[in-house]
Amino acid sequence: MQRFCLALDLKDDPELIAEYEQWHAKGKGWPEVRRNDLQAGILDLQIYRTANRMFMILDTDDEFTFEKKAHLDAGNPHVQEWERLMWTFQQPLPWALAGEKWVNMKQIFQFEPDAPV
Repeated sequence: MQRFCLALDLKDDPELIAEYEQWHAKGKGWPEVRRNDLQAGILDLQIYRTANRMFMILDTDDEFTFEKKAHLDAGNPHVQEWERLMWTFQQPLPWALAGEKWVNMKQIFQFEPDAPV
C-alpha cells in the first residue's frame, strides 16, 4: 500500500465552502467517479478541512500512479464533469504549478514508538 497526502485551497467564501461540503456529504458522491478511483487503485480517500485549506489522505494499491489516474480521469466524462464542478469551489495553492490542483505534500516526520525517550 502507498499513502499520499495532498493539499488544496477552497475559495474563501463561507457559502461556497458549505456547498462544497454538501457535495462531499455521505451518499452524495457520484458512483462513476468512485468507480474510476477504484479502477485507478485508490483504496481509501479522506479529506479534512480547516478554514479554506483542505488536506487529502490517499491510500492506494502498490500499482497506483498519478499518471495512471490522470489517464483514466481524462477518458471518463463523468470525472471531467465532476472536476469542472469542483473547480468552481477550489483555488490553487499559491505555490502550485500552472494547472496543478491538489499538491502532493512531503512527509517530514514519522512517530517512532520505539525511539528512546
